[in-house]
Amino acid sequence: MQTLASHVPAHFGGSPDVKGETMPQNDDVHDAGESQPATGAGAVAPGATARPRVAARLRPFQTIWTSPRSTVRAILAVDPGRHVLLLASLAGIQRFLDRAAARDAGDSMPTLGILGMAVTIGPLGGLIGLWIGSFLIRLVGKWLGGTASHKHIQTALAWASVPVVYALLLWLPLLLFFGKENFTSEAPTFTAHPALTVLAVGIGIADLVLGIWGFVLACHTIAEVQGFASAWRGLANMDLAMIPLLGGIFLLAVVASVFG
Repeated sequence: MQTLASHVPAHFGGSPDVKGETMPQNDDVHDAGESQPATGAGAVAPGATARPRVAARLRPFQTIWTSPRSTVRAILAVDPGRHVLLLASLAGIQRFLDRAAARDAGDSMPTLGILGMAVTIGPLGGLIGLWIGSFLIRLVGKWLGGTASHKHIQTALAWASVPVVYALLLWLPLLLFFGKENFTSEAPTFTAHPALTVLAVGIGIADLVLGIWGFVLACHTIAEVQGFASAWRGLANMDLAMIPLLGGIFLLAVVASVFG
């Protein structure tokens, strides 16, 4: 049973966040170096107390949905590597399952085999994709005036994938009600019960919305770390990063056809 998988940008503005709001004025996103210098024998270096305070108040899994730029800014100030590998791995599992469903992998593989590969190969694919994607975005971003480091771009991409990670929860009812038919070309349960058909369509729409949301967040987070004022520039950075990737794939295809 194929899932809805086409993701297109929904809305981009030149303002800092998805909703257009500016950076919230609270301790959640204050710069980690902002603290009043202490004096006297018990003086503490500037920023030493600010960082724990910001870390304690930061709620990135909540704020990333509507305030991506200020959220990723705060994460970079506190800990650029925070949950990056975990998010990339979970997103890799979700994307593996979506591809397996779209390609009807269950026609030639058992469901347990697909799920086993999802939890083993999926995280590896997510991490490799994060590394390659951040490398290409940084490389191409320099043409547009981007200044982000490889690590900061990884942070931006990983945290933009939060909606994709949450989409993993959608597989619980899908596996419960449809089982193997999620991955096969024939789905008699899907067509035989109208209520389950409505459920499956609703889950497909939710998956599509979360995918679009993650894409929009990535445009904003990449723009933030690269120093771009507009999310459209972040979109251009990601689109242009596909050129060397597609070029490499085309070259490999040519080599394979010549020597294959």
